[in-house]
Amino acid sequence: MKTMTKTMFGLFCATLMATASQAQETGETVLSNGLKYVGTPYVAHTLDVDGPEELILNCDEVDCTTFVEYVLAESLCPKLENGDISEGVFADKLQQIRYRNGQIDGYTSRLHYITEWVNNAVQKGFLTDVTAAKSPTTEKVTLSYMSSHPQLYKQLANSEDNVAQMKAIEKALSGQEIHYLPKEQLPYNGLAWIKNGDIIAITTNIPGLDVSHLGIAFYVEGKLTLLHASSKEKKVVVSKTTLSQMLKDNGKSTGIRVLRIAQ
Repeated sequence: MKTMTKTMFGLFCATLMATASQAQETGETVLSNGLKYVGTPYVAHTLDVDGPEELILNCDEVDCTTFVEYVLAESLCPKLENGDISEGVFADKLQQIRYRNGQIDGYTSRLHYITEWVNNAVQKGFLTDVTAAKSPTTEKVTLSYMSSHPQLYKQLANSEDNVAQMKAIEKALSGQEIHYLPKEQLPYNGLAWIKNGDIIAITTNIPGLDVSHLGIAFYVEGKLTLLHASSKEKKVVVSKTTLSQMLKDNGKSTGIRVLRIAQ
């Protein structure tokens, strides 16, 4: 697993000490594991390789989803006596997080839409949906983006069967009602019920899509920021602006879903 460099540690030590009052929360483990990835290159489509679908472990190159998946999988693993984790247990947790019912059965068995990704994680007891309890605002999910843009996906571009399977998945998920926090209701300093280490899913108004980005909540000097794999900065970073400002600056963002590790 990656380890945090002395430079990274120096940059974030003061902030981590300031949040020591929350150290008993499991979210601090998620945040700590996430900070190890700061500086890791952002690379898209690392899971889309030639050949049959298989479990890919590439912690050296991540996108916003795989970054969160690796951090969550590590955070769910019990520590060994030497303080490390079992690679086999890590791989098993990752497969349970990434694939429908934890079973690899082709490209469409991967949980591409975050709505289903969340459903799977909640059902398996990995995550709890905090927004379901804290925000009364709901919307119905309407999904079609992948099947209507097959040219953007290697495994869909030349497979009518995969496109048909994806359409069926989208139809089954569409109509589901989810809770989210509208971006207008998120202050720059966050909210008391959003904690360090919570997983943040940014909802979107892009037609046919549910979530456009994933990251991890991180309070810096009392302000809620996002630890995430940035396609713009091409690496894992802590956002220079608050999460609230990030959302305001992006016309396609509508709000957030907040998920918390259940252990």
